[in-house]
Amino acid sequence: MEPICHQDFDAQEIAARYPAQLSDRNKQIVFDASSLPGTNHSGTISFSRWHRMRLPNTVVRHRVHPSFELRSDFFTYEPSPQGWVVWHLNFAHHDLFRFYGGPLLAQDEMQVAEHPALASLRHAILDAGLDPLTVEHGEPTPALIMGVERRCRIATDANPSEGRPGGLYGNSFSGASEDAIRLATKAIYPATISNILAMEAPGYGSGRYTKEQIELVLSTAFTGFSAAISESKDRVSPNVETSIHTGFWGCGAYGGNRQLMAFLQLVAACQTEVNTLVFHSGPDSSGYEKALVLLDELLPVGQEMSLYELLSQIETMGFEWGVSDGT
Repeated sequence: MEPICHQDFDAQEIAARYPAQLSDRNKQIVFDASSLPGTNHSGTISFSRWHRMRLPNTVVRHRVHPSFELRSDFFTYEPSPQGWVVWHLNFAHHDLFRFYGGPLLAQDEMQVAEHPALASLRHAILDAGLDPLTVEHGEPTPALIMGVERRCRIATDANPSEGRPGGLYGNSFSGASEDAIRLATKAIYPATISNILAMEAPGYGSGRYTKEQIELVLSTAFTGFSAAISESKDRVSPNVETSIHTGFWGCGAYGGNRQLMAFLQLVAACQTEVNTLVFHSGPDSSGYEKALVLLDELLPVGQEMSLYELLSQIETMGFEWGVSDGT
């Protein structure tokens, strides 16, 4: 695979040269907690964008990999163990990290708040004459970020005793008190290192999914997963194993169907060399569990089938778009 662009940035240099531009007071509190005066941002951050890959003509589910793991929580960003590279999805907007400084705390904005150098990275990318796009001219162009520090964690669960009776996720964040934000934000020291796979899901559809929409979702995930594997092998070791942490990508504000979006990510993992796909469902895992049953029905282990046939079968099942949750 050849990327559209690939550039390394010194984390401390871009943090000093391109400080975060924040318009929301609560976001400022979080950034202040993670980046105190005199803070040193260590390491090199690698940014790359990748061309859409052509899907293979056939699909097969191998016996050895991938393995699938369900977690009824949200991302915790464990460091990569020896011999592995761990990636976490960013449920991206097509203009990467564009809204990080505003009042919303959806998955994308929360990831930037906990990894503050991502805010600086956006401005460094633009200043370098690169395009921070995960979709260009209607084509998916997933982006990879390797080596960014996670410097804080934000508790978004409902906790009336700490001033967040409805939690902090989504639009609840901006209305919370400053004291509630401070209580919810915990600095991580020493910082851990994360690798981010940013890709935008199709969104805001209605009625039944078309074959073209289904193929676009699968193609986006296939490209992103393949790029993460390629980058892992190139930057770390040809023998490294890869895990990807994901969830109900495109199923919040974008209104995607939870079962279908989970299922297509499972299929994409089967089409690539992903060793483990870790699915973070939150408290409601039913969409993922139905997707896993459907995978066993349509693509049993060891069976090969044509991609055209698979897409046709999925289309005839009549999956319908959901409704945006407004976050």
